Amino acid sequence: MGKESKSKGCLGWFLVIVILALVVGAVVYAIKQKMDHSDDDKAAPVPGPPGAIDKKYADALKIAMQFFDVQKSGKLVDNKISWRGDSGLKDGSEAKLDLSKGMYDAGDHMKFGFPLAFTATVLSWAILEYGDQMEAVNQLEPAQESLKWITDYLINAHPSENVLYIQVGDPEADHKCWDRPEDMTEKRPLTMVNTSVPGTEVAAETAAAMASASLVFKTADSTYSSTLLKHAKQLFTFADNHRGSYSENIPEVATYYNSTGYGDELLWAASWLYHATGDQSYLRYVTGKNGEEFAEWGSPTWFSWDNKLAGTQVLLSRLSFFGAKGASQNSGLENYRKSAEDVMCGLLPKSPSATSSRTDGGLIWVSEWNALQHPVASAFLAALYSDYMLTSRTPKLKCGDDSFKPSDLRKFAKSQADYVLGSNPLKMSFLVGYGDKYPQYVHHRGASIPADATTGCKDGFKWLDSTKPNPNVAIGALLGGPFLNETYIDSRNNSMQAEPTTYNGAIIVGLLSSLVTTSSAVKSFT
Repeated sequence: MGKESKSKGCLGWFLVIVILALVVGAVVYAIKQKMDHSDDDKAAPVPGPPGAIDKKYADALKIAMQFFDVQKSGKLVDNKISWRGDSGLKDGSEAKLDLSKGMYDAGDHMKFGFPLAFTATVLSWAILEYGDQMEAVNQLEPAQESLKWITDYLINAHPSENVLYIQVGDPEADHKCWDRPEDMTEKRPLTMVNTSVPGTEVAAETAAAMASASLVFKTADSTYSSTLLKHAKQLFTFADNHRGSYSENIPEVATYYNSTGYGDELLWAASWLYHATGDQSYLRYVTGKNGEEFAEWGSPTWFSWDNKLAGTQVLLSRLSFFGAKGASQNSGLENYRKSAEDVMCGLLPKSPSATSSRTDGGLIWVSEWNALQHPVASAFLAALYSDYMLTSRTPKLKCGDDSFKPSDLRKFAKSQADYVLGSNPLKMSFLVGYGDKYPQYVHHRGASIPADATTGCKDGFKWLDSTKPNPNVAIGALLGGPFLNETYIDSRNNSMQAEPTTYNGAIIVGLLSSLVTTSSAVKSFT
């Protein structure tokens, strides 16, 4: 009997201890959950000046920046690309203008003003937001020099208030040749918009380029900055007062850069002019009836050379994040910020409203042609928004019933950059010159023809059809990218995947600059 009672007593104490342990565990778990939830509401520390350099992104940025040198037209200064030389020196001569500068659009020798101006706007934005991070890896000066090479051209392309030259070259004639830009002999006709033949989207995008660049050069060269701003104001007025789609009024441009509408460019340009001038009339422009007509609030879109709405939403959201004058109680600005949040929620893979437009490897995938434009541009916007949240001590982003931190946006941005740099099923970099494996048959005339070859317009096609890899490296070129099934055909004739574009260069420079290191966002561009 004694032994049995003792056994029962031990069992009782054991049960008490187990129950106590369960209660204590439950209390600890509840406290931890509460603390974790409290941490969700707590803002992450604001980053200070640029910190430790991430070598992967720094190396990639240095490579990406060089593609602007590959694409330059005109009399080259301090040429760093051994197989490039002077070209397009007589561009603009038929109108007694010097349009020799600027950059070629892609693997051809066309100067398309619409995407070229977008290149300048995005490059300006990248410099304004991440100039300190570029400077930390000695890339700020090259970025500014490349930007000025474009804006010098854009200034000359705008000889009077209501005239803008928007194209150099005839794409049909140009694409019948395969030659080096240094050797081209085909005619280089000019295309312009004016009050009789308006082109609102290209004039407004050029205004955005001039306004944003005026901020870049404001301290270093105030005279040049003022010149840019004068052109920006004139071009915006022209674009707004003489509304009309350039691809409807000049149908031949629609084959290559067809515009789906000009409202987004008007809002984009006005937003940049507000940042450049502080003039409240531009803020009223984007938040008033023009915003109601063109902004498509609540309908997320993809940022690209054709559609600037997502970029405008993110750019204007910084005003409410950082309490700019006139931002408080401005319902129009709140609509832009809410729309920017919708864009971000669509990008985050674990968000309830996450887009299904992705490859199995996690790359945002929207279009077969130039597939990498959308993921890289989206990642750039996500990095910006993440930095706005961090700097303004905004702890979380609400997507439906779920919450996400700035770090989640940065993680997404890194995932897209990493895919481009080789973390993909092909284990191949889509940034030419980066890593051990990247495409060798880039669709690019200058890269495909030996620098010492003598070729005319037609006989150069033997280099297009050659089975040998390109003799010259189109260093820094961001290619079109993979198909949805994550395959890539490394063929020079595969322009859908293998052709780089200059505007892709701007968005990859922007993205990589954001990831080189961490620093707080600039609260004002002025």
